[in-house]
Amino acid sequence: MSRWPRWGVLAPGEPARLESRALSIVLPDWDEEDGEEVPFEFIPGSGRYHAIVGRDPSDLGAEMQLAEALSLECDEPVYSFERISYVWTVMSWRNGALDILEEESEALAKSLGCPLPGSEESSDRVARKPLQAVALVEGVRAEEAHRVLEEDAGKPLAPGRYRIEDTPRGLLIASRTGDIGYADLTISERFPHARVYAVVASPSLDAFFVNVVQGGECTGQFSQPPEEFPNFPVVTDIKGERSLERILAALGISAEWFLND
Repeated sequence: MSRWPRWGVLAPGEPARLESRALSIVLPDWDEEDGEEVPFEFIPGSGRYHAIVGRDPSDLGAEMQLAEALSLECDEPVYSFERISYVWTVMSWRNGALDILEEESEALAKSLGCPLPGSEESSDRVARKPLQAVALVEGVRAEEAHRVLEEDAGKPLAPGRYRIEDTPRGLLIASRTGDIGYADLTISERFPHARVYAVVASPSLDAFFVNVVQGGECTGQFSQPPEEFPNFPVVTDIKGERSLERILAALGISAEWFLND
């Protein structure tokens, strides 16, 4: 199995106490004699920060639980990250409040003195595949989506943060940076009837994923090349199409969106 972690936390503190505290947060009733497996690996760093990582995609969410709790117990920021396909989401936590960072988890971990397992392999692969994201939402209008995203952010959206546009096939959500954050999930949660097709791809389409999302849950994932250890139920076509170009055409998404500036 790949050594890449699927999720993790970077936190400051004394190693033995931090490891013990993490275990009590994730598994408060854990008893070594019961033979229950610890769902994470503790990796001591060379400085104040240490890594807590997990490889089982079914445990995704533990990183947010850990980071939120640990951030209430220290003055320094705590960082969490999770990987969906080849895409990393990194968050900074202070006093239980989170902020999404535009930073690579591996670079952050290395800067804090606790490089992640598989970092060299992962970094090389990510460097070759700078990924961009675009989503098509069926059943929601641009005005509705804009309102919901502003409500979720608690403030007006920064000019140019998203491109939100009604198209003949549905609502297009894109960004000039290639990062739409959790916009597709936020809209899916607020409009459970809507069906979302979240496309993540590299410029040459040699890494290509489509997550089909409804009610905030991924109901299926199309992946090319196929994932060795898929996070979600696998689907073999999108709208009856199997080739990448025809899938994009069926969704009304131009391949130009996946090119880096």
